[in-house]
Amino acid sequence: MTTTRTTHRAGHRQVLELFREQPLRLESGETLGPITIAHESWGQPDAARSNGVLLLHGFSGDSHAAGPAGPGHPTRGWWDGLIGPGRAIDTDRFFVVCPNVLGGCQGSTGPGSPAPDGRPWGSRFPSLTIRDQVAAEVAFSGRLKIRRWQAVIGGSMGGMRAMEWAIAHPGRLERLVLLATTARCSARTNDVHRSQIDAIQQDPAFLGGDYDDHPGGGPRTGLARARAIARLTYGGLDDGSGFLERFDANSYIVLTQAMAGHDVGRGRGGVAAALARISVPASVASVSSDRLFPPHSQRELARAIAGPVRFTSIDSHLGHDGFLAEQNQLAPILRQALA
Repeated sequence: MTTTRTTHRAGHRQVLELFREQPLRLESGETLGPITIAHESWGQPDAARSNGVLLLHGFSGDSHAAGPAGPGHPTRGWWDGLIGPGRAIDTDRFFVVCPNVLGGCQGSTGPGSPAPDGRPWGSRFPSLTIRDQVAAEVAFSGRLKIRRWQAVIGGSMGGMRAMEWAIAHPGRLERLVLLATTARCSARTNDVHRSQIDAIQQDPAFLGGDYDDHPGGGPRTGLARARAIARLTYGGLDDGSGFLERFDANSYIVLTQAMAGHDVGRGRGGVAAALARISVPASVASVSSDRLFPPHSQRELARAIAGPVRFTSIDSHLGHDGFLAEQNQLAPILRQALA
């Protein structure tokens, strides 16, 4: 099962199918299953499968964190300079795994995937929360027979999921690394999220979300506008028209809504009480020019975590995407976190 926006060749992706016998129960009360999780890995698991590092990508990322461009991969891995033998995430030591998020569009089940009737899910795809996505990742880890990760590392949306791992599944990880992320999206940020969704849904080619069976390529204009709104808000790298070729508009909406609803304190007595549950050693890093999740919010996050915390600021003019681009500054942060 693949999504319509996944490139025609699988490249280095592998796929696991989950929840075939019993569907995943979502926070909304709906169920989803079976689902597939596409992933890539680097290094080898040790005999006890105790050397795993789980890498959780940001909103516009996917499982191709390292490796060259090529069939199935239009660009080099988004952290290619940080993952490999002797690098900051040392594959001579660690078995590094990066799954494509549930709801995404690069091999994991999402709105462009075939529903049980064989047609793309489209508008019928259920809404997801960050906690739903983590529930799928926990099941995925079980299939890999990894009971406890040496570290869970996440930036931006991936950091939201990493936080949920540490709060809801503290026995499943040794260390936590959070980059350019937040414990709860602000009202201002969610206004921007709504503007992006509106830009897509108001495109006549959106067709209520059921555009996959129609010619024309879907709401490309609306998707381009949504991406432009996002980049004006937080700055970042110019990913050009390639984003429109690889990203599905329905996935953009599903993932944006999951981020907008993110609040680690929901049902846990508030953000401070939830973060106080994190007892594993944590590294928190902000980006100096980040307007999406400003440095002061990262400092507040770091102060609220109960376990030992190391806070670092990455100096960058690239805005939020500094957590992807400033790899020379990221390397020592990651080496220290994994030492």
